[in-house]
Amino acid sequence: MVNPAGTSGKGPARSKRADAQRNQQTLLTAAAAVFVTSGVDAPIREIAARAGVGMGTIYRHFPTRADLVVAVYRHQVEACAEAGPTLLADAASPLAALAQWVDLFVDFLVTKHGLANAMQSDTSGFDALHTYFLDRLVPVCAQLLDAATDAGEIRPGTRAYELMRGIGNLCISHGSDPRYDPRRLVELLLAGLARN
Repeated sequence: MVNPAGTSGKGPARSKRADAQRNQQTLLTAAAAVFVTSGVDAPIREIAARAGVGMGTIYRHFPTRADLVVAVYRHQVEACAEAGPTLLADAASPLAALAQWVDLFVDFLVTKHGLANAMQSDTSGFDALHTYFLDRLVPVCAQLLDAATDAGEIRPGTRAYELMRGIGNLCISHGSDPRYDPRRLVELLLAGLARN
């Protein structure tokens, strides 16, 4: 069916959906950055300012804070999953790719620690997200570890789940003590994997 302007109307609708998707991705990236620096309880106006949108735009996409936090969580999981192969292809070495990926993973973990509070009593939803996180990220970490092992940069035997769990444990206290810098300890952990 042709509209009065003589077009099918499908082109603008598709580009409008693509624009909405890009805007949502920009918003989620901004929210993730704010959550890393200010926690998941950061004011919505701070996220809106960083994303360059009005607060109404955020509430239109994410009616509750929990909706926003879960969307950021999923966005960051996907970003970490997609970054692994890209870093492996572009970094100077597999160990450098692993270190860069771990840095992204730490940013994600800082946000993740506020997720349980934001979701409050929705334990089944939290468990499903945790399973999704493991299913998406453990294979990526394993690929990076295998590449670094094959290149002779790290000793064999480190399992992806163990490494991710160790990094997670180092990040738990982030924010509770300004003298504690988990990134420094994560760097020491990675240095301990390297062959001398």
